[in-house]
Amino acid sequence: MDQTTRHVTEPTPVDARSVADPQQRMTFSSAGAEKAAELLAKQSSDAAAIRVFVKSGGCSGYSYGMAIDDVAREGDRVFVDRGVRLMVDVRSWELLRGSEVDYVENMMGGGFSVTNPNATSACGCGHSFRTDGRAAPDGEGSASCH
Repeated sequence: MDQTTRHVTEPTPVDARSVADPQQRMTFSSAGAEKAAELLAKQSSDAAAIRVFVKSGGCSGYSYGMAIDDVAREGDRVFVDRGVRLMVDVRSWELLRGSEVDYVENMMGGGFSVTNPNATSACGCGHSFRTDGRAAPDGEGSASCH
């Protein structure tokens, strides 16, 4: 059986701040970039990036996910902002375009959050959102939801 390797051309990283239309880029806050750079510095690959994605679920319909990834896939959007690489898959891009990744620390700890201009409502925990214009269903949106 003949095996062929399919080569995917790595998307060229785009300087996020050079994109004039804010809806066509994704960025980091200064705190988000600082924490992301700290995490990526621990990786052995210079190609490592923060991958931000959306998955179905969460108390409001969609939830955010993040991972460290060093492989760009076909259709990925790859940005560099504040010196940090950020990747978004083609399916998540429509829901994340124009978003900013932040890092917030408080008395309960710290974590990344996404400020998403496409979200029409979000739950109280900040980990899930809707884009259909409806409010989160009753009982959702409390500070304890996940």
